[in-house]
Amino acid sequence: MNTLRIGLISVSDRAANGVYQDQGLPALESWLSQALSTPFELEKRLVPDEQPMIEQAICELVDELFCHLVLTTGGTGPARRDVTPDATLAIADREMPGFGEQMRQISLNFVPTAILSRQTGVIRKQSLIINLPGQPKSIKETLEGVRDAAGKQKVHGIFASVPYCIQLLEGPYVETNENVVAAFRPKSARRETNG
Repeated sequence: MNTLRIGLISVSDRAANGVYQDQGLPALESWLSQALSTPFELEKRLVPDEQPMIEQAICELVDELFCHLVLTTGGTGPARRDVTPDATLAIADREMPGFGEQMRQISLNFVPTAILSRQTGVIRKQSLIINLPGQPKSIKETLEGVRDAAGKQKVHGIFASVPYCIQLLEGPYVETNENVVAAFRPKSARRETNG
């Protein structure tokens, strides 16, 4: 059985230097444990806003630990120290611009400054790498999307597309808890589940 391996990278000068407690990694771990019904293993890294260190962390997770999915949090704005997207693009084999477009679309429902985000998604080897925002609330919104007052999906979250992307990259078949986020894949790519 090919176990789903997920790498998490929190990018923050202050958290990496112990100035304050990192919130990105616990938020991601908590969300994934609620959202995924497929068993998974986590590899976590906390790095400062230094492009070579971010690149090294991503490459280690993909090339040596064979993660199917790498999620980064933090360092995606326009400030000079925000270099997560630059590091991500530098090590990418292919860009997946739809992820960044959709993340900004979701965030625009909450704040007009969403257009300042440089979040992106890329593929390196067998791995999908996505830059998420730094705030736990924004991470959740980006992954789950926007619902109206009745709970109906108004704007799809990006994670709905992640399981099918991992499948297309010849990774494991990933199933989600539909109450959190419903994975979408074409009928031809679906497996019957016993449960």
